[in-house]
Amino acid sequence: HTGRGCIQTHLWCYPGIPVRSSSLPLFSDAMPAPTQLFFPLIRNCELSRIYGTACYCHHKHLCCSPPYIPQSRPRYTPHPAYATFYRPKESWWQYTQGRKYASTPQKFYLTPPQVNSILKANEYSFKVPEFDGKNVSSVLGFDSNQLPANAPIEDRRSAATCLQTRGMLLGVFDGHAGCACSQAVSERLFYYIAVSLLPHETLLEIENAVEISERLFYYIAVSLLPHETLLEIENAVESGRALLPILQWHKHPNDYFSKEASKLYFNSLRTYWQELIDLNTGESTDIDVKEALINAFKRLDNDISLEAQVGDPNSFLNYLVLRVAFSGATACVAHVDGVDLHVANTGDSRAMLGVQEEDGSWSAVTLSNDHNAQNEREVERLKLEHPKNEAKSVVKQDRLLGLLMPFRAFGDVKFKWSIDLQKRVIESGPDQLNDNEYTKFIPPNYYTPPYLTAEPEVTYHRLRPQDKFLVLATDGLWETMHRQDVVRIVGEYLTGMHHQQPIAVGGYKVTLGQMHGLLTERRAKMSSVFEDQNAATHLIRHAVGNNEFGAVDHERLSKMLSLPEELARMYRDDITIIVVQFNSHVVGAYQNQEQ
Repeated sequence: HTGRGCIQTHLWCYPGIPVRSSSLPLFSDAMPAPTQLFFPLIRNCELSRIYGTACYCHHKHLCCSPPYIPQSRPRYTPHPAYATFYRPKESWWQYTQGRKYASTPQKFYLTPPQVNSILKANEYSFKVPEFDGKNVSSVLGFDSNQLPANAPIEDRRSAATCLQTRGMLLGVFDGHAGCACSQAVSERLFYYIAVSLLPHETLLEIENAVEISERLFYYIAVSLLPHETLLEIENAVESGRALLPILQWHKHPNDYFSKEASKLYFNSLRTYWQELIDLNTGESTDIDVKEALINAFKRLDNDISLEAQVGDPNSFLNYLVLRVAFSGATACVAHVDGVDLHVANTGDSRAMLGVQEEDGSWSAVTLSNDHNAQNEREVERLKLEHPKNEAKSVVKQDRLLGLLMPFRAFGDVKFKWSIDLQKRVIESGPDQLNDNEYTKFIPPNYYTPPYLTAEPEVTYHRLRPQDKFLVLATDGLWETMHRQDVVRIVGEYLTGMHHQQPIAVGGYKVTLGQMHGLLTERRAKMSSVFEDQNAATHLIRHAVGNNEFGAVDHERLSKMLSLPEELARMYRDDITIIVVQFNSHVVGAYQNQEQ
């Protein structure tokens, strides 16, 4: 065990339950928020009370009753020969039933402030700024949050405003086999999309600015440029960011960028926009958003693959690009521009639209399709792309080649490259890669790659005044909550202030006891709402703490948040949520202008 492991040994003495970790080394500083939060408790010897009593309790505590949430399935299931690296042979609940613990009964739960500190550690909110006292955007703002189950968390999120088009990009990214690919995609994809959406003239302007900066000391013409412009161009190229400014990022402090790879990423992006310039025929100036999204997804995945094949003389970067390519990530991205909403989805994260009906009730409209075995069209697509003699092996046990749950993803070159290419890259790569059992393993029945694609399925929706919000979330949320419950909870949260109005009884005679019951029920519904100032946090609270009646149970929420790293992933996945709130007045104005 490492230093962290000695704490685990002291608190959770469960021999035989392996610690679930990525098969690929990960960013060492990407510590999940709950771990950071608990470090002061560890130093004060307080954590032993939290975890210790959870282990040695009686009656209704963790070792005596299984959590309400069903066990979560790993995204990637290796070949049986390596299965022990990824999952236990028996569940924690089954295991603890065979163990007897003799101790004095104790009870300890996380207090509400401690629960809130964990839930709110990664929350972020952004409100679209007003101009002349008015919000002219169809987006009022958004709330986002993450709750880790893996250590470190494999999910990522991104949000940015496109400065050249004024559209907004928001996305969630679910990594597997490590966080390297989801991290890279969360940093890079929006730049590829923004470049794909730029008109030809703007791309030329960007390229000319970069060319000038590269010849800064060789052309007399630069003397005609203002000093501030020269500095802006040079600083941008030195730091590896594109010119002109393309994106304004809206990021939580924990949502970091990889500075070491910025130059590499910039060079790949620049090659892409140069090709877009060369391909432009000048016949049409209209931008097809759907085509731009598809091209951006596919091109980024191609660059991830190419960078891993070419390698890099810098040993750190060389290992980084290989880790990115051999791990994987799904992506669900929304682009909102006026009343035009496009959702590009690759994998099994989801986009759900919250619609308020005339009677005030809420309905859910799905704007994405899962790319997995539950989608019959996806299964049929895979079978048609490969010979008939592979029909029984291409999807096996509801997984791609019996291993991977999502049927579309970035990275995952083990399902895209030929066997010869995989062996050649691994043999010429660093020792860490060559010694890794996962990277050397070839999937069974691997005859006609590629079996996996990053091409997204794009859905278009024209916003209406009754479309109040959009929920983007990784599958960690959808595994625990039904879509209608998600929309109802968010809708009630966003309209919660209306519940403070006096209760209308419609002229009926109501006894004092009945009125007391109505007020008590409303107070119970509202109590948890005012704990949260963030819609995504409120949704996570329900996803983790809901009981069988759909209400947040603090005892249960405390138990689930107290689970240590090696057990948390057995009962839920990482959860990442973005809730985008639409401006009904602006959306309605668009409609009126067209009538």
